[in-house]
Amino acid sequence: MKTKFSTRVFQIAAGTLLAGLAVSSTGCQIVEGGQTLPSPYYMTDDIQYFAPGTEFKLSREAAAQKAYKADEAARRGRSGY
Repeated sequence: MKTKFSTRVFQIAAGTLLAGLAVSSTGCQIVEGGQTLPSPYYMTDDIQYFAPGTEFKLSREAAAQKAYKADEAARRGRSGY
């Protein structure tokens, strides 16, 4: 024969178990000890590809400045800077 106490203990145990399963089944990215850990689904995420480019982001501006300095040097009759 079940008592109120045993029924209540069973309900608490079942609720705790369900809450534990719900918390452990979430796929969140977490930070543990300063280290970022991926979600459990990182292997099925979309692949993000960034095409390789120049490391120097201002290459066109640098080329324009170099061309300007060369034009100025040619205009003044010098071969250097």
